[in-house]
Amino acid sequence: MTITTYYLEMRSPPAGLKSPQSDLLVLRAIPPTVSYYRYLFEAVGGPWNWIARKQISDDELREIITDPRVDVSVAYVAGCPAGYAELDCRITGEVEIKYFGLVPEFIGRGIGREFLRQTLRTAWSHRPNRVWLHTCTQDHPQALDFYLKAGFVLYDQETKTLSGEQSSWW
Repeated sequence: MTITTYYLEMRSPPAGLKSPQSDLLVLRAIPPTVSYYRYLFEAVGGPWNWIARKQISDDELREIITDPRVDVSVAYVAGCPAGYAELDCRITGEVEIKYFGLVPEFIGRGIGREFLRQTLRTAWSHRPNRVWLHTCTQDHPQALDFYLKAGFVLYDQETKTLSGEQSSWW
């Protein structure tokens, strides 16, 4: 299997971060429990074969998600978790959107744009030099275009061939 990874960044906040009214409620989990984080990771990343957080122990995950420089926010619609975002601010001057996505039932309803707007507002509130993320050909087919339309700029890409036992690298 061949996967192309796209690295995208923003060097300044995009226009239009003021949020319109919506039914979306975004709350920061301070900090999330390991079991809740694992639920979110699977609910959002399961369809795209995200595995990275599955491959670490509960203690390793707890160390990451309880770090005050890591922000985990959950999007809710009508009281239901609709998605989550993880911002990693552990590198000075940078905010990485480590994970961002929606539960499949909420994809295609316009929620992603609003959730990304709110996530970017939080990211830029840390006053970084850049906000960045990566996506790949294993992600939602619209992901790259979604991030480009949001104002991210492609700065690098790489293609790798995974062996048979590797279904994804996320």
